[in-house]
Amino acid sequence: MPRLDSNRAAEMEVFVRVVDLGGFTAAARSFRLTPSGVSKLVSRMEARLGARLVNRSTRKLQLTAEGEAFYQRAVRILAEMEEAEREAAAGAAPRGHLTVNSNIPFGMRYVMPLVPQFLAQHPEVTLDIVLTDTVVDLMEERADVAIRVGPLVASRLLARKLATSRMVLVASPDYLARAGMPKTPAELARHRCIGWTFPRTIRGWPFRKGEHSEEILPPPAARASDGEAVRLLALGGAGLARLALFHVGPDIDAGRLVPVLQNYNPGDREDIHAVYAGHGGPLPARVRAFIDFLAKHIRMSDPTLRRGANGEWRLHSGR
Repeated sequence: MPRLDSNRAAEMEVFVRVVDLGGFTAAARSFRLTPSGVSKLVSRMEARLGARLVNRSTRKLQLTAEGEAFYQRAVRILAEMEEAEREAAAGAAPRGHLTVNSNIPFGMRYVMPLVPQFLAQHPEVTLDIVLTDTVVDLMEERADVAIRVGPLVASRLLARKLATSRMVLVASPDYLARAGMPKTPAELARHRCIGWTFPRTIRGWPFRKGEHSEEILPPPAARASDGEAVRLLALGGAGLARLALFHVGPDIDAGRLVPVLQNYNPGDREDIHAVYAGHGGPLPARVRAFIDFLAKHIRMSDPTLRRGANGEWRLHSGR
């Protein structure tokens, strides 16, 4: 006869999350529960099983031998349950709630304009969109899809490439009129530069040096938490900024920003991916539909910069 007195799958999921995130507080935050509630749930599991699963201390959480064995088995069981649900959902119409995290510039320019059309095509899907340039933990934030710009770190997450964009160093005409146009990367030491308040995969600014490239890390006069804030600082004349061309291309075309040190630009690009959790099997229909929709409708060229006879820079469309 089925056991109906407790939701053992939900308890397993909470326990696995406690282990994966390293404590009750982080797990509670991911489930929007209280730490005491999560702790009590694990205690009830231990009482039902008649075995201690974790040794608690103020500094860290340590699994017992029984807890380690239970954790390994629970991970496999939950993965099999998820796979079964995905296979069942693969043929179903997209429905349910979808949470998406996106890089701010790409989200504002490319994702947000597509949302009304996606919702019109899939009326049984509801959508939360969080715009942030901070790399989020999909598990902790309970996000289904994240849009990430730049190199991807090794993880169990899956990714689908959506677009790519060259990088460019820019400044406003007002700033260059005051500080002068740098002729070599070495001259950046006397310029005001705009950086980031969060760690990035590539800390410095790369420049071509002969057959190779070198990274220069100019001390920032100002830092910001996202690409749009960096762009606004550059537009306001705060200093030099290095941003994706898809983000500042319209400003360059309009003369609001000017490319700097293009002769030393190494031609590096940043890829833009949709990142999502999965094990290689069928995705929930709502997640699959959203990623497919983005891949189909985002038509972002990879333009280059060319200088006209009058010395002004303009975008030249390409792929």
